Formats: sequence, C-alpha cells, structure tokens
Amino acid sequence: MGRESVLNMDAAEVAAVRTVVLASADAALRQRLRASLTGLRWQVREASGGAEAMAQLEDARSEALLVDSWLPDLEVGEFASVIRMMYPAMELLRVDGGVDGGARSPRRNELLHALREAQNAPVNDTVAWAAAPVSVPSPAPAAAAATSGAGTRAPIRMPSPVRKEVDQDEAREREEQVRLESTRQALAVLLGQEETTRPAAKNEAMLPEMIGASEPMRELTRLIRLVAPRSTTVLIEGETGTGKEVVARALHRLSERAGKPFAVLNCAAIPEALLEAELFGHTRGAFTGAVQSRTGRIEAAHGGTLFLDEIGEMPVALQAKMLRFLECGELQRVGDNETMRVDVRVIAATHQPLEKLATSTGAERTFRLDLYHRLAVFPVEVPALRDRMDDLGLLAEHILEQMGQEMPRKRLTVEAEAKLYEHAWPGNVRELMHVLERGAILAGEKMEIGEEEIRFRRATRS
Repeated sequence: MGRESVLNMDAAEVAAVRTVVLASADAALRQRLRASLTGLRWQVREASGGAEAMAQLEDARSEALLVDSWLPDLEVGEFASVIRMMYPAMELLRVDGGVDGGARSPRRNELLHALREAQNAPVNDTVAWAAAPVSVPSPAPAAAAATSGAGTRAPIRMPSPVRKEVDQDEAREREEQVRLESTRQALAVLLGQEETTRPAAKNEAMLPEMIGASEPMRELTRLIRLVAPRSTTVLIEGETGTGKEVVARALHRLSERAGKPFAVLNCAAIPEALLEAELFGHTRGAFTGAVQSRTGRIEAAHGGTLFLDEIGEMPVALQAKMLRFLECGELQRVGDNETMRVDVRVIAATHQPLEKLATSTGAERTFRLDLYHRLAVFPVEVPALRDRMDDLGLLAEHILEQMGQEMPRKRLTVEAEAKLYEHAWPGNVRELMHVLERGAILAGEKMEIGEEEIRFRRATRS
C-alpha cells in the first residue's frame, strides 16, 4: 500500500486501520515489522524501549503492543505486568510469537503473520514503501468526541497538501512535549521513582503487585515505598486473605536486598517442637531424628529478607530467642554452642490483634510485649476487600487473566459482576479468587461467567 493509496482512502478505510506499538531496541527488526504490518493496514508506532512505548500508548489509543524479549531500560516481565493492568483490553504479544495476555484482538492472526514474516525475511530485504513509512492521520478532536459519544463515526477529513508541512511541524512539536511528560510518568510507574516536579503526586505510582487504585491501596503503596529501601523491621497486619505475603514480597523487591534470598516461614504450619530447629537450624544428633545438620530459615536468608507469616502463633518460649536475634543479629543452632552473626531483614505478618495479645493479662497474654515493639517498628495494615470495593473490578479482571494462562480466558457478564459487588467478602481477595475459579469451572465451555455461576459458600451452621 503506497503513499498515494493511503491519501486516497475514504473514512471507512481509515477507520479500518488499527494501531500497534512496536517496542524493541532492534531498529532492523522494527523496520521489517513495520513493512509487514503496514501492508496489512496497521498504523505502526515504534519505540526503542519500554518507557517510550508507554509514552506511545498514552499518546494514542492502540489495539496491540508487540514487545521484544529484552528492553534496554525496563525489565520485560515487570513491564508486561504493568501494561496488562493499565490496558486490559489491549492485546500484548511478544516478538517471539508468545502471548503475554490482554484481550484477544480480532486480527491476532495478522499480527502473528507479520511476526513470522519479519523474522523469516533477510536482514537486507526491504519493501519499496518501507523506506518511507506513512502514518495515517488521526481524526480531528471534534470528530473523536463525536465517535466516543453516540457510537457513530464522524467523517474524517484528510489534511490538504498546502497545510501538510505546517500541520506536521505543529503536531511534531506537540507530540514531543506530550512524549517527554509521558515518559517521565511512565518511568515513575515502572521504576518506582518519585516524581520530583509535582510534589502532590509524590510516591503515588502504584506497584505491579498492588492491584487497585483506591485510597487505602494508594496509602499502602506510599508506606511500602517509604520503608522498602531501609532495613527496618516491618509488621504487616491484616485479615486473612488480604495478601500480606504479596506486600512482603513487594518490600523485598524494592529493597537493596532484592538480589538476595527471600525466605518464608509460616509459624502456624510447623509443629511447635520443630519450629525452633526450622527457624534457627540444628546440628547432627541435636535431637531424635536429626541425622545430619541443617541450615535454618534465618541463616538461609543471609543478606536478604526473612518473612515470618502468622507470627502470632509463635510459642512464647521461642519468642525470647527471636527477640535476642532481632536485637543482636546472632543466632545459635539447636545443639550447637557457638553463635554466628547473620544479616537478615525481618518482615512479620499476622491477622491477630498482636498488640492486644501482648498487653493482656493472665492467660490471654500470649505474645511478648518487648517482641511486639521490636517487630512493630514500622507497622503496615493491609485493607480488607470490603474497605476497597472500588478495586473489585480490577481485581476480578486480574484474577481472570491469571486463570487464563491455564484455561481458556473467561469474562464476567454484567449481572455476574454486579453480584460480586453485593457480597461482603469475609474471606477477602482469597475468597474472590476461589469464587471466580469456581465460576469458571461451572461455566464449562462458555466464555462468559454468568450470574448463576457466581456462588458463595453458605454460612456455617451452628
């Protein structure tokens, strides 16, 4: 399709052109893909990195994103996660032909064909119109407003040849300003950098792990960003099923210890008699069945982070040893007389009212007050799902997308989604995951989960 044929297209033909963003540091690959996709009537926008791709997506609506397996500025996996969250209706494909999620484009086969054609073409092979790529002009603002309202497409006027160069210069200047601002915002989102030019937006960029944009989630994100770079002990509090381990992993990922181990120990899942040996390790013959020495979770996390889930279940006798480790950074294996120093950041989590357990009297006092103060240097509370119902739709979409990696991708009907909002969610995000998985199974071969497939567990009978 040459330049003259593009200029002679009528409004219906222009409407048929769809936009795709190419994100790759390989200029030759981008050129071959542009040649293939332009021939299939795709408008192509190129980006040499992830931040530039984000700017292109913000600058104009796109139906698809093709991303290379490596980007010079951003980690591809994290970049893809953010894109899936921000643009769930857009198709995301890898240059190697893999699908990274998002909606399935009606023209996916064209994209896959273009990828195969570009990969199989000789490096020096060019097409006549590839050397002078043509961008299909976008509708005027008034026309765009008309199409977004009533659903009818307003006529599109092609720019006159007389004004063409002037219009291009003005558009280029505006696009450059938008691109600079968009790139700065994209980097703030993906790299976790604070926005220094707008204090009001400081530390508000959401993290890929934190699905939702409600006020409680923004506050949680702000706290995570503040404390993550330090080695401060963090106590994560929240109801069961709210995602406390997700918060702990985000803290580790954003810290300087990200390249070191992230060890997890659920204090409620290990028998009391074995918990000390599991935590501190033991020597050979330390107790019956100890046929060889074993490294404990604390030692295994050296240089990294130790996440103690359900810390409220830790026996009182073991709490004293844990307190000593937190105070001096030394541990002693079970059955060993020597101590060793370990550099570990501790993050603990609980669904229990730990402060109440530590300040109670008599038999109700099941947690040491001094250990509580040592753990709660920086407390973080994960909000319950009922306190952030504005995020329910995004959470459901994210969960269905994750499920789509193992089974055909399903969607919720309007009635099914409305039913989700009527529920109180005592089990929080974990309950939402189970309800959606149950609904996907009940839907069978259908691609939509209806209201009748959304079933909640009945209250336990007394």
